[in-house]
Amino acid sequence: MNDPRKAAEYGVDALLKAGADKAQCHLTRIEKHELNVISGEMSLLRTTFDTHIRLIAIKDGKKGSTTINKSDPDSVKRGAAEALAIAQASVPDEANDMAEGQPAARFVSGSESPDRDNMYYRMKELLETIRERYPALLLLQAFLDFTREDTYVVNSNGVDFSALKGVYHCTAVFSAKEDGKVSSFNGTSVAMRDLRTPLIECGSIDRLMLETTEQIHTRPVPGKFTGDVIIAPDCLGDMLAFLDDSIRDRALISGTSVYKDSLNQLIASPLLSLHARPVSDEICDGYFITSDGYSAQNSTIVDRGFLRTFLLSLYGSRKTGKTRAVNDGGAYVVDPGETPLDEMVKSVDRGLLLVRFSGGNPNENGDFSGVAKNSYFIENGQVKYPISETMISGNLAECYRNVRAVSRERVNYGYAVFPWVAVSGVTISGK
Repeated sequence: MNDPRKAAEYGVDALLKAGADKAQCHLTRIEKHELNVISGEMSLLRTTFDTHIRLIAIKDGKKGSTTINKSDPDSVKRGAAEALAIAQASVPDEANDMAEGQPAARFVSGSESPDRDNMYYRMKELLETIRERYPALLLLQAFLDFTREDTYVVNSNGVDFSALKGVYHCTAVFSAKEDGKVSSFNGTSVAMRDLRTPLIECGSIDRLMLETTEQIHTRPVPGKFTGDVIIAPDCLGDMLAFLDDSIRDRALISGTSVYKDSLNQLIASPLLSLHARPVSDEICDGYFITSDGYSAQNSTIVDRGFLRTFLLSLYGSRKTGKTRAVNDGGAYVVDPGETPLDEMVKSVDRGLLLVRFSGGNPNENGDFSGVAKNSYFIENGQVKYPISETMISGNLAECYRNVRAVSRERVNYGYAVFPWVAVSGVTISGK
């Protein structure tokens, strides 16, 4: 079926004919134009097409869903029958429901088609700049793509949304080599509305490449101590993931979240404000429609330290009796602070500039431990040297409360906007 809206409507109709009391269809068509670089050389230009259709049925309070990748009528009918069979085999739950009717809307962001010539030019420019600026850098892999997503969400309650999003993505993975020594690898990604800016100036690409060339020769951190850690924007998302997980359905329905009774309570330093802004101009790689079928809105999650919203789905809100979130989270923006980064560094007696963290998931209380990679030792207010892999540990809930500075400077990755954040009370285990 060539018309995606008709395919989505057909999906709802097929579910209802199969016996569903309520039905919903999410259809997304993805067209990706991708330019690849392997070992510093352009190697592949390809275009791929994918279709994802999620069919959701509720029957007698029981819910079932399935995902298919074909939109022809026979495939949709088979998918609808499978969703009904899954629903009939499940347990009734009065919290199961679907988004109520809302005014129909179409959302558009970015371009409808790629500028392939400029894609090639910008990638060629990036390779030439790296060779000139950072001769020791090894560009292991890089991708520049333009992704067009056409999304349609229709349900039997009258929901009728469509969205078109066109966005460029650049991902690079690299290390550096000199005199037989090789740095730890690092990498970054950025999303862009257009290609007006050289790739090396986007996100944190240039800074991380420079740091990687510095990290060929590392030294261990002396001793074990409790100190300050300045979390770089590249690592801040990892540190905020505990909060994100703790205010979603699983943790709140099970009652295991440390924040289950903390709505409108102070959970972090007053210096910290966090927003989910999927439809903000700051975010080019956001979203317009939630996974439940609602029109997405921006929200504030932490307002000067106070927790202002949970990230509950429709099901989670009905299960807990708490308010449904107006978005699915992500598209995170942390407000800038008033402290320049260089002053943050000067205020650290002994600690780390944490650029990359490798470790397991924290436990339900927020306790974590892992390895600081691609990072730096700070002593007496100065960045002394890049460090060899060093263990750090602490508690993330306490880290949020122990934020003592947020930088004026921020990095816009297109999917998030993050500053540098200084926290105290982290255990650093050197040699």
